[in-house]
Amino acid sequence: MKKSPLLNIALSQLIASLGHGDMLVIGDAGLPSQPGVPLIDLALTRGIPGFIDTVNTVLSEMQVEYHLLASELPQHNPAMAAQVAALALPDARQVTHEEFKQLSKGARAIVRTGECSPYANIILVAGVVF
Repeated sequence: MKKSPLLNIALSQLIASLGHGDMLVIGDAGLPSQPGVPLIDLALTRGIPGFIDTVNTVLSEMQVEYHLLASELPQHNPAMAAQVAALALPDARQVTHEEFKQLSKGARAIVRTGECSPYANIILVAGVVF
């Protein structure tokens, strides 16, 4: 059995297959899936699993070069914006929510959480460990 926190097989395999610059989207329960982009649906019920818990678990295995958030997050969900800022992820970049959804079309996968708060979505862009 794995020793790291991430136990989901599909998500673990996906992270192992990422290359430099590949995008992984982690979204709330309402983020639309994109045609042709694999969906890893973790949502069980409202709030389970939560967005921050999911991001933290993914970060236990994924090297991130930079990340993208919707520019609307701080205004419409300041508590979540503060929690994301506390993660100390590298190089935060902002795009509009509409741009975020367009960029999601190029992601390797979208991970759906049970989060039910506005704009709780992030694009993690894979870095390299060397």
